Amino acid sequence: MAGERLTLFLPDLGGGGAERVALALMQGFLDRGHPVDLVLSQRRGALLPLVPAGVEIVDLGAPKLRDAMMPLVRYLRARRPHALHAMMWPLPLLAVAARTIARVDTRIVASEHTTFSLMPLGLRHRSVRALTRLVYARLDAVIAVSAGVADDLAAFVGIPRDRITVIHNPLLLPDELPDPAIMTGRWPGGTKRILAVGALKAEKNYPLLLRALARVREHVPASLLILGDGPLRSQLEAEAERLGLHDAVVFAGFTTDPWPFYAAADLFVLSSDAEGFGNVLIEAMHAGLPVVSTDCPNGPREIIGSSEYGILVPCGNDQLLGAAALDVLAKRQYLDSENLRTKARALGGKPCLISHIEIMIGSSLTNDCSPVGLSS
Repeated sequence: MAGERLTLFLPDLGGGGAERVALALMQGFLDRGHPVDLVLSQRRGALLPLVPAGVEIVDLGAPKLRDAMMPLVRYLRARRPHALHAMMWPLPLLAVAARTIARVDTRIVASEHTTFSLMPLGLRHRSVRALTRLVYARLDAVIAVSAGVADDLAAFVGIPRDRITVIHNPLLLPDELPDPAIMTGRWPGGTKRILAVGALKAEKNYPLLLRALARVREHVPASLLILGDGPLRSQLEAEAERLGLHDAVVFAGFTTDPWPFYAAADLFVLSSDAEGFGNVLIEAMHAGLPVVSTDCPNGPREIIGSSEYGILVPCGNDQLLGAAALDVLAKRQYLDSENLRTKARALGGKPCLISHIEIMIGSSLTNDCSPVGLSS
C-alpha cells in the first residue's frame, strides 16, 4: 500500500503533546513512501517550522471548528486521501460528517489523547456522550494513547472496548543529545537541576511541585526549571515567591527544542493530576534522566511500571513527591540511564509508528505498543 495519501487533521500546530506526535507521524509516513497532508483548521502554531519537508499543509481557514466542515468536505472531494487521522475530540465528529457529505471512501481514524471523563463539564454532558458514541461507531478505527484512556473512553462514552486500539505515542527521539553545558547555566549555580516540561495549566499541578521543591531544599541545594507557558504563569510566579523560592525557580517559557534542557538536568519531575499518556516522561527517559511522577490517570504507571524505570507517588502529596525527588538527588535511589533509554525507545519508537501506519492503511496489526496488548 506504499504511496497511499495519508492525512492528519488538527485544529492548529501549537506546542502540545498531540501536535508533537503528529510531527513524528508525518515524518514516519514520509519515510515509508506515503504522500502526507497536514490539514489545519487554522494555519498557526509554534511547531509549524518543524513540519517535515514534503508535507503539504492545507489551511481550512476556519477560526472556529464549526466553520471547518465545508472546507473539509471540499478537501476530501478534491484530494480523496486514503485515510484521515482526526487527532482528538471533537475532530472525529467533523471528519465523519464531512466524509458523509463528500461521499468519499476515505478511512477515518480517531485518536484520543486525554481522559474523557476528566474533560470540562460541558463535554461530559449525556447528550455529548451519546453523539460521540453514535459517531464513533462509524469510524474505521479508534486509537487511545494509553490503556487507561481506552478503558475510560469505553466506560464513560459507551464504546465497546474491543473497538479501541491502544498505541502509545510515537515520538521524535534524537540519536544523540546536545552538549549538557549548553543549558546548565540556565539553572542557578551550585544546585541540583530539576526539570519539568508542560503547559502552565491547572491539571499539571505545578503548585504541588513548588511545595515539593521547598521540602527538597531543606536538605540539598536544588532548583527547578519549568519549560512551558500558559495562563497560570503569574500565579505560579507569585506562589514561588510566597514559598521563598524566587531564586530557585526558572520559568523558561516554551521552546520547540527541549532536548538541551533534558541533557542538562539531573532529575525530571511530573506533578500532574491527569495525563493522557505522558510524552515528557518518555523524552526524559530517552535522555537518561531519572524520573519521579505522580501516579495520575492515565499513562505514568504504564510508562514507569516498576521502580526500575522511575518512582511513582500518589497525586497531591508534596511530602512524598519531595521525598522521592530527594532520594534520587541524594543517590539513595539509583535509576540506570541505559535501561531508561531502552525503555523509552520501546515505548515511543518505531514499533508504535508502524502500528499507526497499519491502522491508517487498514492492514493487520503486527506490533504491540501497549504493555497490556493493542486491544482487549
